[in-house]
Amino acid sequence: MSERVGLALPIVLIGAMGAGKSRVGQRLAASVDAPFIDTDARIVERHGPIEQIFARRGEEAFRAVEREIVAEALREPAVISLGGGAVLHPDTREDLAGLPVVWLRVSPEAVAPRLSGGNRPLLADGGLATWRAILEERTPIYRSLADLDIDTSRRSVARIVADIAGHFGGAR
Repeated sequence: MSERVGLALPIVLIGAMGAGKSRVGQRLAASVDAPFIDTDARIVERHGPIEQIFARRGEEAFRAVEREIVAEALREPAVISLGGGAVLHPDTREDLAGLPVVWLRVSPEAVAPRLSGGNRPLLADGGLATWRAILEERTPIYRSLADLDIDTSRRSVARIVADIAGHFGGAR
Protein backbone atom coordinates (compact mmCIF):
# COMPACT_ATOMS: atom_id res chain seq x y z
CA MET A 1 0.00 0.00 0.00
CA SER A 2 1.27 3.50 0.83
CA GLU A 3 4.54 2.16 2.27
CA ARG A 4 5.79 1.15 -1.16
CA VAL A 5 5.87 4.76 -2.31
CA GLY A 6 7.40 5.98 0.93
CA LEU A 7 4.90 8.69 1.86
CA ALA A 8 4.56 9.09 5.62
CA LEU A 9 0.96 9.08 6.79
CA PRO A 10 -1.00 10.85 7.95
CA ILE A 11 -0.31 13.83 5.72
CA VAL A 12 -2.49 16.88 6.37
CA LEU A 13 -3.74 19.56 4.01
CA ILE A 14 -4.64 22.95 5.48
CA GLY A 15 -5.69 26.25 3.94
CA ALA A 16 -8.52 28.63 3.26
CA MET A 17 -11.91 27.78 1.86
CA GLY A 18 -11.64 27.11 -1.85
CA ALA A 19 -7.90 26.39 -1.89
CA GLY A 20 -8.45 22.90 -3.29
CA LYS A 21 -7.83 20.76 -0.21
CA SER A 22 -10.50 18.19 -1.05
CA ARG A 23 -9.63 17.83 -4.74
CA VAL A 24 -5.90 17.68 -4.10
CA GLY A 25 -6.38 15.37 -1.12
CA GLN A 26 -8.47 12.89 -3.08
CA ARG A 27 -5.95 12.78 -5.91
CA LEU A 28 -2.95 12.56 -3.56
CA ALA A 29 -4.55 9.71 -1.59
CA ALA A 30 -5.32 7.81 -4.81
CA SER A 31 -1.77 8.32 -6.07
CA VAL A 32 -0.24 6.74 -2.96
CA ASP A 33 -2.98 4.14 -2.44
CA ALA A 34 -4.05 5.65 0.89
CA PRO A 35 -7.44 6.50 2.37
CA PHE A 36 -8.69 10.08 2.07
CA ILE A 37 -10.46 11.83 4.92
CA ASP A 38 -12.21 15.16 4.43
CA THR A 39 -13.02 16.27 7.97
CA ASP A 40 -15.82 18.57 6.77
CA ALA A 41 -17.43 15.62 4.94
CA ARG A 42 -17.09 13.48 8.07
CA ILE A 43 -18.80 16.20 10.12
CA VAL A 44 -21.67 16.28 7.62
CA GLU A 45 -21.99 12.47 7.69
CA ARG A 46 -22.27 12.38 11.47
CA HIS A 47 -23.88 15.70 12.41
CA GLY A 48 -25.63 17.04 9.32
CA PRO A 49 -24.88 20.03 7.09
CA ILE A 50 -22.30 22.44 8.48
CA GLU A 51 -24.45 25.47 7.67
CA GLN A 52 -27.23 23.96 9.83
CA ILE A 53 -24.86 23.37 12.74
CA PHE A 54 -23.83 27.04 12.50
CA ALA A 55 -27.44 28.22 12.24
CA ARG A 56 -28.85 26.08 15.04
CA ARG A 57 -25.96 25.84 17.48
CA GLY A 58 -23.48 28.56 16.52
CA GLU A 59 -19.82 28.60 15.57
CA GLU A 60 -18.58 27.58 19.02
CA ALA A 61 -20.61 24.36 18.95
CA PHE A 62 -19.44 23.68 15.40
CA ARG A 63 -15.80 24.13 16.42
CA ALA A 64 -16.25 21.62 19.27
CA VAL A 65 -17.67 19.04 16.85
CA GLU A 66 -14.91 19.84 14.36
CA ARG A 67 -12.21 19.40 17.00
CA GLU A 68 -13.50 15.92 17.90
CA ILE A 69 -13.59 14.82 14.25
CA VAL A 70 -10.15 16.27 13.50
CA ALA A 71 -8.52 14.63 16.54
CA GLU A 72 -9.92 11.27 15.44
CA ALA A 73 -8.83 11.71 11.81
CA LEU A 74 -5.27 12.70 12.72
CA ARG A 75 -4.79 9.28 14.33
CA GLU A 76 -5.53 7.51 11.03
CA PRO A 77 -2.94 6.66 8.33
CA ALA A 78 -4.53 8.74 5.59
CA VAL A 79 -4.38 11.91 3.53
CA ILE A 80 -6.48 14.35 5.57
CA SER A 81 -8.12 17.59 4.48
CA LEU A 82 -8.95 19.91 7.37
CA GLY A 83 -11.65 22.54 7.23
CA GLY A 84 -10.20 26.03 6.87
CA GLY A 85 -10.82 26.97 10.51
CA ALA A 86 -9.80 23.69 12.14
CA VAL A 87 -6.35 25.11 12.84
CA LEU A 88 -7.87 27.73 15.14
CA HIS A 89 -8.10 25.18 17.96
CA PRO A 90 -4.87 25.09 20.01
CA ASP A 91 -5.18 21.32 20.55
CA THR A 92 -5.35 20.78 16.80
CA ARG A 93 -2.24 22.90 16.29
CA GLU A 94 -0.49 20.81 18.95
CA ASP A 95 -1.64 17.58 17.26
CA LEU A 96 -0.21 18.78 13.94
CA ALA A 97 3.29 19.24 15.39
CA GLY A 98 5.49 16.58 13.88
CA LEU A 99 3.04 15.58 11.15
CA PRO A 100 3.64 16.45 7.49
CA VAL A 101 1.45 19.51 6.85
CA VAL A 102 0.83 21.15 3.47
CA TRP A 103 -0.65 24.64 3.27
CA LEU A 104 -2.57 25.08 0.03
CA ARG A 105 -2.79 28.78 -0.81
CA VAL A 106 -4.99 30.45 -3.39
CA SER A 107 -5.33 34.03 -4.63
CA PRO A 108 -8.59 35.95 -4.18
CA GLU A 109 -8.92 36.16 -7.97
CA ALA A 110 -8.64 32.40 -8.39
CA VAL A 111 -10.87 31.54 -5.43
CA ALA A 112 -13.82 33.76 -6.40
CA PRO A 113 -15.26 31.35 -9.02
CA ARG A 114 -14.54 28.37 -6.76
CA LEU A 115 -16.67 29.83 -3.97
CA SER A 116 -19.62 31.06 -6.01
CA GLY A 117 -22.88 29.29 -5.24
CA GLY A 118 -21.54 27.44 -2.21
CA ASN A 119 -23.06 27.08 1.24
CA ARG A 120 -20.23 28.40 3.38
CA PRO A 121 -21.63 29.89 6.58
CA LEU A 122 -18.71 32.21 7.29
CA LEU A 123 -19.05 33.80 3.83
CA ALA A 124 -22.83 34.23 3.90
CA ASP A 125 -22.79 37.95 4.65
CA GLY A 126 -19.61 39.25 3.08
CA GLY A 127 -18.52 37.03 0.23
CA LEU A 128 -14.98 37.60 -1.03
CA ALA A 129 -14.32 40.47 1.40
CA THR A 130 -15.11 38.12 4.28
CA TRP A 131 -12.92 35.43 2.71
CA ARG A 132 -10.01 37.90 2.54
CA ALA A 133 -10.50 38.93 6.19
CA ILE A 134 -10.61 35.30 7.34
CA LEU A 135 -7.50 34.49 5.30
CA GLU A 136 -5.62 37.47 6.73
CA GLU A 137 -6.46 36.31 10.27
CA ARG A 138 -5.47 32.69 9.64
CA THR A 139 -2.38 33.13 7.44
CA PRO A 140 0.09 33.33 10.37
CA ILE A 141 -1.32 30.07 11.75
CA TYR A 142 -1.19 28.31 8.38
CA ARG A 143 2.37 29.54 7.84
CA SER A 144 3.53 28.39 11.28
CA LEU A 145 2.12 24.88 10.79
CA ALA A 146 3.19 24.21 7.20
CA ASP A 147 6.13 22.08 6.19
CA LEU A 148 5.33 22.92 2.57
CA ASP A 149 3.18 25.63 1.02
CA ILE A 150 1.85 25.54 -2.52
CA ASP A 151 -0.11 28.17 -4.41
CA THR A 152 -2.98 26.37 -6.14
CA SER A 153 -4.19 29.41 -8.07
CA ARG A 154 -2.81 28.47 -11.47
CA ARG A 155 -1.48 24.96 -11.04
CA SER A 156 -3.02 21.68 -12.09
CA VAL A 157 -4.09 19.22 -9.43
CA ALA A 158 -1.68 16.67 -10.96
CA ARG A 159 1.27 19.08 -10.59
CA ILE A 160 0.33 19.92 -6.99
CA VAL A 161 0.06 16.22 -6.11
CA ALA A 162 3.44 15.51 -7.72
CA ASP A 163 5.03 18.36 -5.77
CA ILE A 164 3.61 17.13 -2.46
CA ALA A 165 4.60 13.51 -3.09
CA GLY A 166 8.07 14.58 -4.21
CA HIS A 167 8.59 16.80 -1.17
CA PHE A 168 7.61 14.11 1.30
CA GLY A 169 9.45 11.27 -0.45
CA GLY A 170 6.63 9.64 -2.35
CA ALA A 171 7.55 10.53 -5.93
CA ARG A 172 7.08 7.73 -8.46
